[in-house]
Amino acid sequence: MAKEHGTQMIAQNRKARHNYTIEDHYEAGLVLTGTEVKSLREGRASLAESFVSIDRHGEMWLEGANIPEYLNGTWNNHAPKRKRKLLLHASQIAKLSRQIEAKGYTIVALSLYFKDGRVKAEIALARGKKEYDKRQALREEQDKREALRAMRYRNRQMR
Repeated sequence: MAKEHGTQMIAQNRKARHNYTIEDHYEAGLVLTGTEVKSLREGRASLAESFVSIDRHGEMWLEGANIPEYLNGTWNNHAPKRKRKLLLHASQIAKLSRQIEAKGYTIVALSLYFKDGRVKAEIALARGKKEYDKRQALREEQDKREALRAMRYRNRQMR
């Protein structure tokens, strides 16, 4: 079988960017079973309610991520919402562990993707946004869209 190159997006957590202010990005490997990888190759995954936890042994876990059962799987199929181990360097885990002890910080999963044939998760250290911050961000995006629309309309009138 030919070796894969490049990245291929599987799933994104769009709500995370709306609900949190992203501070640091990390790329982590995932420990998966064969049927999970086959299900991901079909593009079937959801990170909507997922979060990352660090246990007392210094291991990181992706919890709440939904990877549906592989359709052609047998009795050996995986559980869709099981905990999945994240692979990071010990120093990175220690650094993240110290940072989430600070008030208001959490670790969220932003996306799942294939990188050179291996499944990777993009995780981020994030701080929760207040309700007024979310409204302000939506307002700024809407203003930017309206300004671009006005500029396009004005440029068409000039021709």
